[in-house]
Amino acid sequence: MKTLPASPRADPGALSFVRWFDTLGNDDVAIAGGKNASLGELTRSLAREGIAVPAGFAVTADAYRAFLRHNDFEPRIRQQLELRAGGKLAAGTAERAIRHLLLEGSFPPGLEDQVGDAYAELSRRHGSTATDVAVRSSATAEDLPDASFAGQHESYLGVSGSSEVLQACRRCFASLFTERAVSYREQKGFDHLAIALSVGIQKMVRADLGDGAAGVMFSLDTDTGFPDIVLINASYGLGECVVQGVVTPDEYRVFKPLLGDLHKHPVVEKVLGAKEVKMVYGGRHGARPRTVQVPPAKRQRFVLDDERILQLARWAARIEAHYGRPMDMEWAVDGESGETFILQARPETVQSRLSLGSFRSSRLLPAANPPRRLAEGLAIGNTIASGSVRLLLDPGDAAGFQSGEILVAPSTDPDWVPVMKRAAAIITDHGGRSSHAAIVSRELGVPAVVGTGDATRTLHNGDLVTVSCAAGETGAVFEGALEFEQSEVDLSELPQPDTPLMLNIATPEAAFRWWRLPCQGIGLARMEFIIGTLIRIHPMALVRFCDLPDDDERREIARLTQGCIDKRDFFIDRLSRGIAHIAASRYPLPVIVRTSDFKTNEYANLLGGRHFEPHEENPMIGFRGASRYYHPSYREGFELECLAIRRAREWLGMDNIIVMIPFCRTPEEADRVLDVMASNGLQRGENGLQVYVMAEIPSNILLAEDFARRFDGFSIGSNDLTQLILGVDRDSEILAPLFDERNEAVKSAIRQLIAVAHDKGRKVGICGQGPSDHPDFAEFLVGLGIDSISLNPDSIIEVTRRIAAIEGG
Repeated sequence: MKTLPASPRADPGALSFVRWFDTLGNDDVAIAGGKNASLGELTRSLAREGIAVPAGFAVTADAYRAFLRHNDFEPRIRQQLELRAGGKLAAGTAERAIRHLLLEGSFPPGLEDQVGDAYAELSRRHGSTATDVAVRSSATAEDLPDASFAGQHESYLGVSGSSEVLQACRRCFASLFTERAVSYREQKGFDHLAIALSVGIQKMVRADLGDGAAGVMFSLDTDTGFPDIVLINASYGLGECVVQGVVTPDEYRVFKPLLGDLHKHPVVEKVLGAKEVKMVYGGRHGARPRTVQVPPAKRQRFVLDDERILQLARWAARIEAHYGRPMDMEWAVDGESGETFILQARPETVQSRLSLGSFRSSRLLPAANPPRRLAEGLAIGNTIASGSVRLLLDPGDAAGFQSGEILVAPSTDPDWVPVMKRAAAIITDHGGRSSHAAIVSRELGVPAVVGTGDATRTLHNGDLVTVSCAAGETGAVFEGALEFEQSEVDLSELPQPDTPLMLNIATPEAAFRWWRLPCQGIGLARMEFIIGTLIRIHPMALVRFCDLPDDDERREIARLTQGCIDKRDFFIDRLSRGIAHIAASRYPLPVIVRTSDFKTNEYANLLGGRHFEPHEENPMIGFRGASRYYHPSYREGFELECLAIRRAREWLGMDNIIVMIPFCRTPEEADRVLDVMASNGLQRGENGLQVYVMAEIPSNILLAEDFARRFDGFSIGSNDLTQLILGVDRDSEILAPLFDERNEAVKSAIRQLIAVAHDKGRKVGICGQGPSDHPDFAEFLVGLGIDSISLNPDSIIEVTRRIAAIEGG
């Protein structure tokens, strides 16, 4: 069993039962528990930097130990625990008996006076005779790097009056022996009686009033371990609503390396949560918080503005730097004063302990028929599991739950932990990335899909399903037991080829998932995929919203863009943050963003798109790429793309973004596109802006010298280049045997392009699938001195080995 350091004070006559936060620090865990020691550290060390912590004091662990001695409780507690361990008591009986003892115990001499005096002083400092306080448990084995004890012990909010504060302390003492707390300690290997409990008494932050808000933030990305992000979850009301997973909160991601530049605003992602309810405190005397409905208009807007998001992110980065490790923090905004406070800070206990030198991946194997998707929500973790659904609405109904089943529940709290430990995967209706279900599933190492909205209605007991969290930030529940594979690679053993390898990335949610892969940037970020996943509206339908003839489409667009007076701002904001999200994953390495390259039939599938797209018999060689950007029917849409790129580079700070123009047929067309870009603030050469062109049309090869005068580099699109040189439709099954990037005509074109480009001082990369599929084609490219090869993420490790072997001869 694990033991903990004893309090340094052994003489009961010398005991101090109260310590103000500003007299505590990280070295005082044995006196004040993990939570209170951390609050003391924040108050004492970081308050001078403007990080606000509500004033308060700790009832020390010495007080708890004196309470046990005064009532001679220790032998009786040990007896109950021994009976429990020997199987002589029914489940929960020993725990209930111990809690009853503690709730009936009397306080030792001096404790009531010391706590009462400190509470009176705290009230006086806030101009009150009986200020409202939060009373929180802080165990001496809590908030440790390898054991968070998240939610295991009780807290009471809105407590007022010294007698009620003392009663709340007694109830906190008793919460050491709930069934969930006892079970957790046994799981982690702690001796029950080696742990003591301190209690924090802290001025109540009224996040439940007005526009008050609260939530959780982490100084890394909790699902991928990407270290350069602050992840913030926010909802109206008390933070318990977020922690318990009662709501799906807003979610913000902020790029840490640019927080020191006050001219940058690196909020790279903002996801609107449902926030149907908020939690308010239940009134005087520590009554349980209750939930109330949030008005629909408030649900449709973000809880925090960018200024507050950046303030919290800067605090998170400073707290992480002070502690020297990734941190998990709780915060609140007081609805009366508008002030922001840090309520807790503790070590992050999952991602920060994973080895940076290894890379784990999971993937679903191809199936003959596309699997049916039954539910989706936020993906927690990056693994996959299959099993039978077990729907539970209450943890008390879990007696028949079998190990390996898939737990489906509305949300979870600490009472659910025993059944969660037996689950192969977890699915909830409500909750965000910092909900209880998310935190525990990470600690257990099982995949979870949280915030589905309706899983308890759409899934049924006995359904055989596959839960996949391996495809990005969106987790999916599929019908049936699908085949999948899992692997782990020691990245330190990978060779380092001379030819730079880069990534092809389709969506922002995928970018952070692959951050550990050894590569030299992103060679292709497809803007159309960002538009298709984050926006889903045709840009011209936003530009000409009032002219849309379809009332249903207008209503749906109005719903999606609610709160945007100028609907173009919706497109610019979403797209700029999506681009910045991808660019942040590799900053400051180059990230090449290709402007939109949907075909007309694909644009038409966007909301409102059918009113702006012509019908084409062959969209593959129709109105696509550069030809759209200056044409009157789409120029205003392209201008929105330009404004989004400019915002991502200049406002959000991602100056590593390189713009790439697809399907540019002639040099004259290139001039017209570059003019439109310049008129929208994207002047090639200004602010370090580089502009590349896709080399995917024979004219790009034949006129390479002319294109090289207009662009800073080329990226070979081998799929289109092959189909246009060979005259083979790349999607034709009949002609598939003829489609081959290794055809001598294609290789001759590539050879010519690289020679001309290098002669003009221009780089050439490739972003097609050929080097992944064909080792001899990769060898051909390396032999020509290609400047980079951009690959799909699942090909990087294999091709890294292959290229290194080729270079080594």
